[in-house]
Amino acid sequence: MAQTQGSSNRGFAAMDEDKQREIASKGGRAAHEKGTAHEFTPQQAAEAGSKGGKAAHARGTAHEFTSREAAEAGRKGGMSSHSGRS
Repeated sequence: MAQTQGSSNRGFAAMDEDKQREIASKGGRAAHEKGTAHEFTPQQAAEAGSKGGKAAHARGTAHEFTSREAAEAGRKGGMSSHSGRS
């Protein structure tokens, strides 16, 4: 029986997203417990986020914030970064 390229009725890719997420989460926890998980530096995390944002904008799938949403996000970020300071 011939299959179309890129599709399969078995394996990880054929599972529903929730099941995939559950399995991946278990693997991530195990790697951290074992000490073999990759730990991102702040610079690596910023570069990855920037790269992802650029890709999403190129695909047209990025969320476009309204002025109100952007202001609210900035307010929450400011409150969070200054909480606990005296």
